[in-house]
Amino acid sequence: MSKGEQRRDAVVERLRRLPGRGRRWMGALVFVVVALLLGSLGRAAAASDAGAPGASASYAGDLVHAGRSAARAAGSWPWPVEPHAVSGPYAAPATRYAAGHRGIDLEASSGVVVSAPADAVVRFSGVVVDRPVLTLDHGGGVLSSYEPVASELVPGTSVARGAIIGTVAAGGHCAEACLHVGVRVDGEYVSPLLFFARVPPAVLLPLGGP
Repeated sequence: MSKGEQRRDAVVERLRRLPGRGRRWMGALVFVVVALLLGSLGRAAAASDAGAPGASASYAGDLVHAGRSAARAAGSWPWPVEPHAVSGPYAAPATRYAAGHRGIDLEASSGVVVSAPADAVVRFSGVVVDRPVLTLDHGGGVLSSYEPVASELVPGTSVARGAIIGTVAAGGHCAEACLHVGVRVDGEYVSPLLFFARVPPAVLLPLGGP
């Protein structure tokens, strides 16, 4: 018998020897102590789960970090196709593996030229499921991907801002022809609209001014 079991048996025996009222008070005290211990363990487990990899809180922190990194290049990229019109907006997933739209869709018919929005190195060029995909590495943990894009570029090729990287091909998830554009920062998807140039706001001039 271990020392812990011996102490337990000793406590039980003392409880048995107590008068009826004392035994009831001691039993209540033991119950309260056990309840407090279980509550502490439950709170510790909950805190551990909240900090576990893949938890929602951790994922939200990753997105905040990625968003801050993206802000450094806000509005500096030219659009990969012109004219551009967003037909499918970005929809952030609730968690890392939840459903969402991790990019934007631009209206573009088959054969339209696609250009690099910034200096980069080709990270991937090939077919994924049923569509050709091209991924560019812009450095600093920033990747941009385009699909469906037919390209003759191979991984490791350097491309300059504005250089032609391919043409819109067939396939993808759009009901009509489109170019899907995704952007990742440090492995997390962010809205590509954080990077691409936007139309500057209109400035109203005073009447009668020069």
